[in-house]
Amino acid sequence: MAMGTSEAVLQIFSQAVPCLFGSDPCFSKSELISPFESRVRSIKKRRSRCMLKCSFMTQIHTMTHQLHGNGGVLCGNTSIHRSQLQSCKCQSADNVSGIAAEAGNGTWFVDNAKKMNPINGVMDKPNVLEFQDVQELKPEMEGSISNGAVETARDTCAKVRVDSIEDEAWDLLRESMVYYCGSPIGTIAAKDPTSSNVLNYDQVFIRDFIPSGIAFLLKGEYDIVRNFLLHTLQLQSWEKTMDCHSPGQGLMPASFKVRTVPLDGDDSATEDVLDPDFGEAAIGRVAPVDSGLWWIILLRAYGKSSGDLSVQERIDVQTGIKMILRLCLADGFDMFPTLLVTDGSCMIDRRMGIHGHPLEIQALFHSALLCAREMLAPEDGSADLIRALNNRLVALSFHIREYYWIDMKKLNEIYRYKTEEYSYDAVNKFNIYPDQISPWLVEWMPTKGGYLIGNLQPAHMDFRFFSLGNLWSIISSLATMDQSHAILDLVEAKWGGLVAEMPLKICYPALEGQEWQIITGSDPKNTPWSYHNGGSWPTLLWQLTVACIKMDRPQIAAKAIEIAERRIARDKWPEYYDTKKARFIGKQARLFQTWSIAGYLVAKLLLSDPNAAKILITEEDSALVNAFSCMISANPRRKRGRKSSTQAFIV
Repeated sequence: MAMGTSEAVLQIFSQAVPCLFGSDPCFSKSELISPFESRVRSIKKRRSRCMLKCSFMTQIHTMTHQLHGNGGVLCGNTSIHRSQLQSCKCQSADNVSGIAAEAGNGTWFVDNAKKMNPINGVMDKPNVLEFQDVQELKPEMEGSISNGAVETARDTCAKVRVDSIEDEAWDLLRESMVYYCGSPIGTIAAKDPTSSNVLNYDQVFIRDFIPSGIAFLLKGEYDIVRNFLLHTLQLQSWEKTMDCHSPGQGLMPASFKVRTVPLDGDDSATEDVLDPDFGEAAIGRVAPVDSGLWWIILLRAYGKSSGDLSVQERIDVQTGIKMILRLCLADGFDMFPTLLVTDGSCMIDRRMGIHGHPLEIQALFHSALLCAREMLAPEDGSADLIRALNNRLVALSFHIREYYWIDMKKLNEIYRYKTEEYSYDAVNKFNIYPDQISPWLVEWMPTKGGYLIGNLQPAHMDFRFFSLGNLWSIISSLATMDQSHAILDLVEAKWGGLVAEMPLKICYPALEGQEWQIITGSDPKNTPWSYHNGGSWPTLLWQLTVACIKMDRPQIAAKAIEIAERRIARDKWPEYYDTKKARFIGKQARLFQTWSIAGYLVAKLLLSDPNAAKILITEEDSALVNAFSCMISANPRRKRGRKSSTQAFIV
């Protein structure tokens, strides 16, 4: 290396890393102006070494890390403050894991990454060593660095960054906790300091708290989940009225807020009260169908994780489970075993054309039925309910597996469908018109893989891929084992569209043009590839992870998590991302969104301990399998007769 080049480089480094190249006694002025190799050989002879947690050599070699001169050093997405680096002191050669030289080459080692305790955030300051400068220096530097040490340093630096992201996530999750009468009861939806319009993001949402609750369970912090379950149960019995109409008993609130109000007759004293929203104040005034289903799923997870079955055995909890089941299993006009709901009654809570029998609701419904059957106490009063539950499980599973499934073979069958069939043996039972097959689907469907469509109604199939519904169908065993593997095959085959630069698309593809105008009503928030209309939601990471663990394919989830870690903390944990490739933070996305934070933490915790995913996974039992075989072999005409009292499953 030329003398001038060395001086220029070292001058930059002396600004960024004062401990190493500044006034520290480890280095003399003569060393700073000498060529690089002679400087390393000179250092080798000294008895003391200066320690540096993350080698700047690694940063140059990888060309992905930047050194900042005005106050910090960057290691990937992690900022290390100058004051921390100044704590480095010279140590004797016997105790050093810092710099060594062999055969004239400088070999750099890195200390235990966990001792760094880096500061969160990324500093955006001038005096950065640019990519072009690094490219010019790279050939000269490479000869002075051992490949093995570079890999070690790179791995350690990456681990430091990931550990820092996890630490930050836990801090943010705990900051979002809400207290009622001094006890933790949930987490608010978002704590965005940049937004002045809070709306209802300062409330505890049932569906939003699920990943938070799972994270606390996996961490062994059970009290907040127990409090959440019991207090939301109390809200179930509250009077729910809008325009003189009350919905059925058993409806759980979409969200609630803890309010502090003065005591009656004593203005100096206050008390905490819970203020629930059952949809009366929600945008669109839609009742949350999924809240009760999620509540049952979390209740089972709490019992399995904590070992505390006393909660689910309580009389009020057993009553709450039965109220939710009776509301869902109530007879109606529908001929299908799937739940009939309005648009916006689940995670997609705005008009997006999912009214009818959306897959997300059916997957959660199936999961809640299995969980409830496991928790219901065997008593005379529950016998009829359990019988109805079993009957519905059989019919629902058969219906989804048989009619919602699509792959290349099934798509070709639909393409050749005959219409207007009036027969008990009709192949095209729902009178689907082949022209409904969109050109995008023909090109998009991979040869290997398949998925469950988003919705099915008479003369209508919604061919969009909905991530939550498909993933939870795997987790709850609504999909068969072959179908579950095929769904993950499709995710891998269409990685660039479903994951891209931030996992995971809530649905694919987006509604565009006239279709967007008609179906969404020209919703300015659900523009193409934004929000619920093809936006990317980091919270779906945890559900992807559970599904991958169940199918023994955790490498898919690990890859998605690695992609998320590149920017999610730097972007301040957004609610969602926009554009086809998820390159932009959502135009109306809240920052520090709690379920984005919790979803990442659950995914990391489950990958480190895959056995813990059992608290969420439900397996198919042999009785259901036997019932399926009976249904498939049965003559549809014979089903019109009187139901046999000896039949195990009545459909």
